[in-house]
Amino acid sequence: MVNIQALADQLLLQVYAPAAVLTNENGDILYVSGRTGKYIEAAAGKANWNIFVMAREGLHYELTAAFQKAARKKETVTLKNMVVGTNGGKQVVNVTIQPLDNANGLHEMLLIVFSDVAASSTAKLSGKPARGAAASQLAELKQQLAFARSEVQGVREQMQTSQEELKSTNEEWQSTNEELQSTNEELTTSKEEMQSMNEELQTINNELQAKVDELSHTNSDMKNLLDSTDIATLFLDNDLRVRRFTSQTSKITQLIPSDVGRPITDIASALLYPQLADDTREVLRTLVKVDRQILLPSGDWFGTRILPYRTLENMINGVVITFTDITVAKKLEAELRAVNSDQ
Repeated sequence: MVNIQALADQLLLQVYAPAAVLTNENGDILYVSGRTGKYIEAAAGKANWNIFVMAREGLHYELTAAFQKAARKKETVTLKNMVVGTNGGKQVVNVTIQPLDNANGLHEMLLIVFSDVAASSTAKLSGKPARGAAASQLAELKQQLAFARSEVQGVREQMQTSQEELKSTNEEWQSTNEELQSTNEELTTSKEEMQSMNEELQTINNELQAKVDELSHTNSDMKNLLDSTDIATLFLDNDLRVRRFTSQTSKITQLIPSDVGRPITDIASALLYPQLADDTREVLRTLVKVDRQILLPSGDWFGTRILPYRTLENMINGVVITFTDITVAKKLEAELRAVNSDQ
């Protein structure tokens, strides 16, 4: 069945609705509504559906300027009483250029509507034939002049806008350059500080290395000194753990290097000295030395002395135990007693 309403709507649009075209922001025609042949026509040569190329005589300059203004300012622009040449005749028309927004779903598009002016208005413009032709030429020249002025004004505005943008960009670049320069100065300062810190660390490292070397020499000197005395020496901390011992000590206490850090009470000893731990704790409590004479199962005698270990700051940090071989002295003492008893 034929849809009468659709056909009627189509007929009304074709006959009574104003002619209009829909373009993009470059003037390319996307859609045509109504009869637009009186206002636009295809140009000779390669097909080009652009409103600026297809505009008829009398519309080209003003339409271009108005279109650019509407697109630039996003506002509706109307051209009134434009005289358009239509196949040897003249037609007065009003042109409305309306930018479309997102609400219409036609973003960055423009609608150009052509509305014919009544015949009475056209008659007023015509006058006598000869005079009307001259007046038409004069009007067209005036329109061209107005368009040229408008175009110059538009170019000036664009140049002014571009100049302001360039000025703003230049200021931004200058600000960025200053920030980069400031950052470069900070990096230079940081580099100098790092270099200075590196030099200080190098100096400290050299000093520490010198102290390490000095300490190493001191330890070597102390080891050689203790070894040269032929006195067994044992160092314990406040918890009676082994800190250090001389090589002679291992012959008496059976100590080995892995025993460093172990309590002396856990280590086997050849000494018949069961009260060693108690005497050591007593020395730590009273800070008074203890001397004892100890007999080994082999028959050798050792003189044992327990002293508090004092640091350079006069702090007690364990004990020092020395073992001195007194076997010869004990034998001489026994022989002397035997001689005295015979007399």
